[in-house]
Amino acid sequence: MENTQDKRSEHIVLATHQNLKYPESLPLDWGNKDPIKRAPVVASQTNPRARNAIGSHSGSYAVFRALSIASGKYSPSHRPDLNNTFSPVKIGPHPSWFDSTKMVTVDPLGLDPQNHFKEFFDKGYDIRPSIAVTQAHLQIPEIHDAIKAGRLKPDGKVILANMDIKVTKVAIEPVWFLPGMAARLNVDEGTLRRILYTESGGMHPELITRPDLKVWLPPIGSTTAYIFGNPQDLSNPKIELTCRVHDECNGSDVFGSDICTCRPYLMYGIEHAAETAQKGGVGIIVYYRKEGRALGEVTKFLAYNARKRQEGGDSAATYFKRTECVAGVEDARFQEFMPDALHLFGITKIHNLHSMSNMKYNAIVGSGIEVVNRISIPDELIPQDAQVEMEAKKAAGYFTTEAPKKGEELAKVKGRDIE
Repeated sequence: MENTQDKRSEHIVLATHQNLKYPESLPLDWGNKDPIKRAPVVASQTNPRARNAIGSHSGSYAVFRALSIASGKYSPSHRPDLNNTFSPVKIGPHPSWFDSTKMVTVDPLGLDPQNHFKEFFDKGYDIRPSIAVTQAHLQIPEIHDAIKAGRLKPDGKVILANMDIKVTKVAIEPVWFLPGMAARLNVDEGTLRRILYTESGGMHPELITRPDLKVWLPPIGSTTAYIFGNPQDLSNPKIELTCRVHDECNGSDVFGSDICTCRPYLMYGIEHAAETAQKGGVGIIVYYRKEGRALGEVTKFLAYNARKRQEGGDSAATYFKRTECVAGVEDARFQEFMPDALHLFGITKIHNLHSMSNMKYNAIVGSGIEVVNRISIPDELIPQDAQVEMEAKKAAGYFTTEAPKKGEELAKVKGRDIE
């Protein structure tokens, strides 16, 4: 144990030297069709010389792993036993997997790497999954209400007799290909790496000392996709697809806070996704951990207080301003990267997109995915206390005042994105 720790510490010190390379480190050819030539992302610390990526697996949870090691409850030499952990359904490969411009924040070969990289596993490389798939049932009160109201009916396939919904769940950890991210943001890669290093408090010195390492596993939250129906149908543009791309709102999504429309819109999307699957189509909800427009919950609550305490009370006119005063920016979600998770499933056409966000819509369409209909949240699902949010959207020219009927396309409009 001590020897392993000593080697890990030595590696951290040596990492501050420019162009430190080891022959065990596999060069990554992002987007190569041959998985062996593409090479796996190796970010484990069990053999520092084999690492070819910056950061560590498990995103923000890596910190808790560190605490477990420090407390003596976890061996730093542990390697996961991946026996019987493979996906219960087939996902990919899709053409988007081998286009280095389509996915720059997701590693598609992080799904079942034991299949893609057996050759390297046999050589002793510690390769860990960054994507996992399982199947489950959802128990959602709003779905029970929809069944009781007659909008949905149990069919024994998508919705069971006990009103549970059958889904396929996909957990996706962030894997950032820095050259691709820089290109998408239209910034210099060196500048991006330097600012990432600086703003993370120098947490990852390899961002500036190892320009040969092009992939970073940042310590941020993951993404989860919930699929209704056959996951393989997601890539078939002839099969109707209903999609909701949703950014985390813990207060509303989990605890039912009525200051915004997040949970009602999410539930509306789930209901439509299940209905589409029942009709022979497929539905997907992609849930991104970007709390408070990726500004964080502390900033979010501070902005709530500032808005409510201002003279005249909370108003649509100052909705954006108070957030910007506290956080410095209105929004830090960078929806340019959001479609990566959709490309993981080979999606090329969305028939029903549950989103009133122009930033989301523009990012999806700009990534090459066709959108047929945009679905707004119905007025009757908007909580009374969320009217300020909706009025702010209207004032910003963010969406049309009338929600489109199914089959109608919502006109593309300009304006801020506050969904």
